[in-house]
Amino acid sequence: MNSNTLLSIRNVSNVYISRSFGMLGKIKRKPVLKNINLEIQKGQIFGLTGKSGCGKTTLARCILGLIDYDGEITLDGQKNNLKQKQIQMVFQDPGSSLNPVKNIGWLMEEPLVIHKLMPAKERSQKVDEMLLRIGLDPAYKTRRVHELSGGQKQRICIGRSLILQPRLLIADEAISSLDVSAGAQILNLFYELHKTMGLNIFFISHNKDAVEYLCDRVAVMKNGTIEN
Repeated sequence: MNSNTLLSIRNVSNVYISRSFGMLGKIKRKPVLKNINLEIQKGQIFGLTGKSGCGKTTLARCILGLIDYDGEITLDGQKNNLKQKQIQMVFQDPGSSLNPVKNIGWLMEEPLVIHKLMPAKERSQKVDEMLLRIGLDPAYKTRRVHELSGGQKQRICIGRSLILQPRLLIADEAISSLDVSAGAQILNLFYELHKTMGLNIFFISHNKDAVEYLCDRVAVMKNGTIEN
C-alpha cells in the first residue's frame, strides 16, 4: 500500500449463512465475496460495476463494518471506526432513508446533533451551506420529504452524508431509482462535489455507462470476484 492509498481491501471474503427448515435445519453456506483485492487512491472517484446480485452491496457493507468478513479493510492504514463516521453511504432509495415526519432542516442537522457537533446557530449555518452545495436553496429547510422530487430527495441524502465531512462517500446504486434526467443531474453533482470539496467517492452501479462516465478507475465484479 502506497502513501496515496485511501482505502485498501485485501483478500476480503464473505459467506452468507442460512438454515433450511428453521433453527434446527441444516446450515447452508453460500460464498458471496471471494478474495477481493482493491485499492482506492486519494482524490479519486472509483467505480464498481456488475450485474445485480454479484456482491457489490455486500462489499460496501463490509467496508462500512456492518457485516463480518475475512480479510482486511483499512482507511488510511487504519480499520474503519464506525463511531468516527469517516465513511458515509448514499443508498438506492432516497425516500426510505428520510423520516417523512420531520422537515428537511431537521433531517440535515440530525447527524450534527447526534455527534454533538457545534452550537445550534452554527449547525443551522452549516445546513444552509450544505444545501447550497447540493444545489438546493436554504428555504428547503421548511419542506417535508413528500414535497420533494426523487432527485431532490437524493440530494438531501447526499447532503446528510457529507455534513460530517467523511473521508470517503460510498454511493450504492444512487441513481438507479431516478429517471434519466434526474440521474444525470446526480452524476454531475457527484463530479462537482469531487472537484470542489476534494471528495473521495466509491461509486457502485450496475449501470456501466454511468460508471465509465463518472469514474477515474473502474472494476467489474462477477459472482463475487473482481474481473479486472
